[in-house]
Amino acid sequence: MSPERHRIALFGSGRIGQVHARNIAAHPGLELAVIADPFLEGASKLAAETETVAVGSPEEAFDMEGLDGVVIGSPTNTHVQLIEASIERGLAVLCEKPIDLDLATVRECRDRISGASVPIMLGFNRRFDPGFASVRQRVEAGDIGALEQLTIVSRDPEPAPRGYLSASGGIFRDMTIHDLDMARFFVPDIVEVTAHGSNQFSEDIRELGDYDTAVVTLRGSRGELITITNSRHCVFGYDQRLEAFGSGGMLSVGNVTADSVRAYGASGTEQASLYQHFFLERYNAAYRAELDAFATSIRTGAAPSPGFQDGMAALVLADAATESAASGKSVDVQGAW
Repeated sequence: MSPERHRIALFGSGRIGQVHARNIAAHPGLELAVIADPFLEGASKLAAETETVAVGSPEEAFDMEGLDGVVIGSPTNTHVQLIEASIERGLAVLCEKPIDLDLATVRECRDRISGASVPIMLGFNRRFDPGFASVRQRVEAGDIGALEQLTIVSRDPEPAPRGYLSASGGIFRDMTIHDLDMARFFVPDIVEVTAHGSNQFSEDIRELGDYDTAVVTLRGSRGELITITNSRHCVFGYDQRLEAFGSGGMLSVGNVTADSVRAYGASGTEQASLYQHFFLERYNAAYRAELDAFATSIRTGAAPSPGFQDGMAALVLADAATESAASGKSVDVQGAW
């Protein structure tokens, strides 16, 4: 007898929705029951590819019989409404970050769903990257002694389109928020945020009142120092690295290339192919592992990690970074979430 498959409704058929649709359709424990998107043409094409049906509204999706959970990959301004509607129907939730761009709205949502008995998971997929997860496990096991410094480098190959950036909430809420969650993955109790933003190469981003380059320093309650380096461009690909340094040694995760071949010759040594160029390639395994964790939560009812509180905490830190970069002062975040 085949194992029970949990029926999932997917909201959103854009770039991230396509990733989720294909992963759900391929997952042995899940069934993609419906894709909902007001842009029905794109949703219908994705539905045909993944052998499901497409509808144009959330209401039609919620009317599907036998749903067990939802994956929310629609625009940010729809997240709170869809989370709350799903919880009201007793459906498990996996929602992409951020919950919302407004912290007060997120806190109000938290209060309204505080009695939820179903799993609520946030889409900070980098926690599930095999390399990052392994380093965190080894840090927790004491392999490098007490953690003293954590360094996170995250650079995009090129800026997103202006239309996306204008609605993104700025670099700290859109890009750095992933790294802020990764910082909390290692150091949950962060007490201070200091950030600097700069405009070095993108006039579009400057005109939007945002930064194209940023550095954030966080301080943990035990004195741990975390440095996050971000840039909206990188000529050699999607630059994603992490280093954990402690009293007994260091662990690091380097960039991922298309293959492990290295060339040696008169023109140079250790020559490798370029780093993977896009987040969908770099974190492909992480998205699949994230979905596995969500499926497990549906099956067992166990609270997933990262959860709603992690999503809110990351936004608190992103807001603090935005404030610090504008004011030039460090921001105390003790007890902020």
